[in-house]
Amino acid sequence: MSTALRVAILGASGYTGAELVRLLVRHPDVRLVALTAERQAGKPLAEVFPHLGGYDLPDLVKIDQVDWDGVDFVFCALPHGTTQEVIASLPPRLKVVDLSADFRLHDVDTYATWYGHAHKAPELQAEAVYGLVEANRAAVKAARLVANPGCYPTASQLPLLPLLRQGLIQAEDIIIDAKSGVSGAGRDAKQANLYGEVAEGVHAYGVAGHRHAPEIEQGVSEAAGKPVVLNFTPHLMPMSRGIHASIYVKLAPGKTADDLRAALVDAYKGETFVRVLPAGVAPQTRHVKGSNHCLIGVFPDRVPGRAILLSVIDNLVKGASGQAIQNMNLMMGYPEDRGLEQAPLFP
Repeated sequence: MSTALRVAILGASGYTGAELVRLLVRHPDVRLVALTAERQAGKPLAEVFPHLGGYDLPDLVKIDQVDWDGVDFVFCALPHGTTQEVIASLPPRLKVVDLSADFRLHDVDTYATWYGHAHKAPELQAEAVYGLVEANRAAVKAARLVANPGCYPTASQLPLLPLLRQGLIQAEDIIIDAKSGVSGAGRDAKQANLYGEVAEGVHAYGVAGHRHAPEIEQGVSEAAGKPVVLNFTPHLMPMSRGIHASIYVKLAPGKTADDLRAALVDAYKGETFVRVLPAGVAPQTRHVKGSNHCLIGVFPDRVPGRAILLSVIDNLVKGASGQAIQNMNLMMGYPEDRGLEQAPLFP
């Protein structure tokens, strides 16, 4: 395009907002025209995130100070529970990718059950498209409002959906044991996220009640063609970035782990960001750091009739801001990898 897409980021003072800025300053078709942060309004972004200095960015402002006439596209990186009313108040001509959980669950009653309050924009929920691009590309391309998937659901669904669609694994007794870096909890000061609380240890949280469970179940149920209830337990790891999901599944009768791997290779052979590793190779979070990649490994379990799927992503990129830009690219007709060409950072 000869004219740059004018983009606003709502919630630019959080980790996902900053990651959007980091990636979009190198996007050739984008100009960042508005960055919001309620508590940090009036400050240059470089004062909040020094690593983003020197890019001629607009100062942080409050949402009600944004001139929407000068905006073409919006990323919402606001906390859960605050986004529905904000997006409902935006001019309807604007295309939006929401990085919160506010529009991910199709059923507003399910949302109310898991998030503790009624959905505040049910009419918008009806038009929201779930933005797991590799599974929902055509719908994302035509969407005005896209709900960006959560980090755990992204890492979990990418290995599971093709296998469930093809009936290669059973929909019963799926177990997801997942680990996340601390940045997944956001940037707000919380005692549980202090260095002394997190370092040199690992712990489970949200046991049997994490809000990403219904999001994962929604996707796998659609793929399986019937309701699926699964076990999902997240854990916090002493690292800044990364999601590692170990997924334990029952094979369909007559199927092997090699069949699963072959099916995943075929499902993702044309994808830029999803790669299935050779047999016997386990993916590692350090091999996707800073990138929009997802690496998947498949192993036979020592228990007959079972297999183990391993999936890793960077929670701030493919698990949040990178995937959001992938969605924007698709919605606006840009190449899907535009602005996301970065190779992973190692070590």
